[in-house]
Amino acid sequence: MEVALHSIPPIFATALRFFLAAPLLIILAKSFGQPLMFPKGRRKWIIIVAIMYFAIPFTLMIYGEQYISSGLASIIFANMPVAVMAVSSLFLGLRLSKHQLFGLVVAVVSLCLILSNEMNVGGSDYLIGTASLALAVAFHALMYVLVRKYCGDIQVLTYNALPCLVASLLLFIVSMLGEKVTIQAFTYDSVAAVVYLGLVASVGGIVAYFKLGQVSTPFQASICFLIFPIVALVISAILSGDMLSEQSFILMAPLLMGILLTKAPAKLFKFKSNSLTVKS
Repeated sequence: MEVALHSIPPIFATALRFFLAAPLLIILAKSFGQPLMFPKGRRKWIIIVAIMYFAIPFTLMIYGEQYISSGLASIIFANMPVAVMAVSSLFLGLRLSKHQLFGLVVAVVSLCLILSNEMNVGGSDYLIGTASLALAVAFHALMYVLVRKYCGDIQVLTYNALPCLVASLLLFIVSMLGEKVTIQAFTYDSVAAVVYLGLVASVGGIVAYFKLGQVSTPFQASICFLIFPIVALVISAILSGDMLSEQSFILMAPLLMGILLTKAPAKLFKFKSNSLTVKS
């Protein structure tokens, strides 16, 4: 996303990303025998998902990348499991266990300390970028919970294919009205970045996570959220020289531990507790 912004406006870049991804998602849905249309009575969710899951959050993400490093952005987005758990407890009545509450507190406090530390280093623009990424996480967390409640039986490719196309068309219209797009000014690296985001990050990411969910437990699958900031920080350091402060690097340890605890199954702690009881 950071590279795409070198010469392409954020809304147009997001629209183009989804415009490239949509045909492949539609082909994959047909290949796997998954319907394109949502079930009758829930087709309004195509528009809701297009706007609330694709258009607004991804635009906020790429907009925020103008002000903060991709490494810091990935740290904020790695807290998605924490946000989903918090929203689920509010709207779905999810009861959190003690270790999940502890992990939630540790993750939130660690993230706040990292953001506070980086804002002191990077200045007021970091606040704009952080707010944009935080809103994107909030939108995604809310949509995950609402879809689980109202569209839980809709298959993954169905959920993504048409909404992705609708989102791209809506974003092209918004970009036309609010952005100055000069195609002649697009650079090779920005175009390549958008193509990567559309064909690999969007399509490949969806298919990979779908497959991961088939061959692993939800807890194992969620560990990928812990890898995001590590990979992004390394790539950001190589490509643009952006580095987090030493204090923020240290605070990443409790942050990732907190995220991991929120996703850890309760039986893991019961097993340890029982083992200690038997030994004593």
